[in-house]
Amino acid sequence: MGLFERILFELGPWSWWLLGLGLIALEVVLPGTFFLWFGIAALLVGTLALMVELSWQVALALFIVLALVNLVVGRRLIRKGETRVGDPHLNLRGSRYIGREFVLAEPLVENSGRLSVDDTVWRVTGPDLAAGTRVKVVRVEGAQLVVAPA
Repeated sequence: MGLFERILFELGPWSWWLLGLGLIALEVVLPGTFFLWFGIAALLVGTLALMVELSWQVALALFIVLALVNLVVGRRLIRKGETRVGDPHLNLRGSRYIGREFVLAEPLVENSGRLSVDDTVWRVTGPDLAAGTRVKVVRVEGAQLVVAPA
């Protein structure tokens, strides 16, 4: 009998506990909620094996079934618990200005000009308009706001 088989034989059900704790520790090192479900399955098999005599074939089959069930149910619970928090336009800064109205500080000449919005000066394009005209942002083209008279 080899060393590995001897350890498993001597530890009995506790070997499932060691496997479960090892898999959970692996989850800490390599996060991704994958090894967690297998670790929980091993702990469950170890707990059951402490209460009821299980052959290694039954214990292994039970581990496989529990691991797959845990994996499927766990993934669904995680997806269900995910919430979208934050600003959906965070990396599309110009898109948050679409539909808003501003007053031109400088005139639009030859369909081009600048518009001060909050703490940023944007390049704008639109019809020629005089300074002081109220404009509405229609869309964003790259780093340029497209405006129309409001």
